[in-house]
Amino acid sequence: MKDNYCVIMGGGVGSRFWPFSKESYPKQFLDFFGEGHSLLQQTFDRFAKIIPIENIIIVTNAKYVDLIKEQIPELPAGNILAEPLRRNTAPCIAYASYHIRQRNPRANIVVAPSDHLIIKEDVFLKNVESGLKFVEKHPALVTLGVKTSRAETAYGYIQSSDLGNEAFVKVKTFVEKPDQQMAQIFHKSDEFFWNSGLFLWNVETIIEAIAKHCPGVNSIFESGTEVYNTPMEPDFINAQYPYCENISIDYGVMEKADNVYMMRVDFGWADLGTWGSLYDQANKRDAWGNVLLKKTTAMIYDSSNNLIAIDDPDRLVIIEGLEDHIVAESDNVLLICKKKSESRIKEFIANALLKFGKKYL
Repeated sequence: MKDNYCVIMGGGVGSRFWPFSKESYPKQFLDFFGEGHSLLQQTFDRFAKIIPIENIIIVTNAKYVDLIKEQIPELPAGNILAEPLRRNTAPCIAYASYHIRQRNPRANIVVAPSDHLIIKEDVFLKNVESGLKFVEKHPALVTLGVKTSRAETAYGYIQSSDLGNEAFVKVKTFVEKPDQQMAQIFHKSDEFFWNSGLFLWNVETIIEAIAKHCPGVNSIFESGTEVYNTPMEPDFINAQYPYCENISIDYGVMEKADNVYMMRVDFGWADLGTWGSLYDQANKRDAWGNVLLKKTTAMIYDSSNNLIAIDDPDRLVIIEGLEDHIVAESDNVLLICKKKSESRIKEFIANALLKFGKKYL
């Protein structure tokens, strides 16, 4: 167990959850379901059941370090790795891997986003433990492929090369988010699984893969081998991180490597990336399909299938004649838009920035 580590990627903005998720307080720090724990806290608590706290690393943007200390005070300060700017998941994982290897060159690592929903937590943790045992003995890059439950266009897919009963199978290909017709085909096929964005590997295996497939990124972090876990590490990272290529681990490594395996899993997973995904995962709905998030107080008339989230529990919201909409209010912003139009939220943000500056962001 002492050789098992967890890397939580917690530096995103989550702009698709505006106006709740903002640059100063992004979605991983929010408690959307009113359960008393943010998405980040839930992720940390989940892994702390099987990984020693001293072996849990959170990589985040420098501006969120204090938020993490506030929400997870039991995490050692040295386990929060601060990125001076965002450079996607490949540099994030490379940084964490070099930092961990300096501590423990035998480390087996599970990498997870900070904002995923896991329904069957016991099943998930058993899968992770099995995966860590596998990568300890095999030089494999393992991704968790989730059994599909519907034709979903918001997720990427992984195609398995083997339809047998083995838990770990070679990956044939990665597929970007499909249109509805292709999603239907993938869902009906036994070969395709959702790409969860959860990974497992041994620290030497991932560093070798990054060196081979992302040599530019690797050379930056390799040049700091002597500074990790020393007082010089922050200055080195601040100076060198801006030179990293902005590239994802999927595109930079996983789609190119020949030692990529998928563990087929089914633990009730959802990537909470949009308001629509929150609506889909909410377990409390009224008789007309309306969902109230957080501690929203509302009176609803002749309305159906709406998602309503109001940050102020003392504010009464009255809605009449609304169907299939998002109603979200936080601080000085009220958003009302059709659920099918939520892909335009980034457009709304850009226009608000142009017209009003950062006042509403």
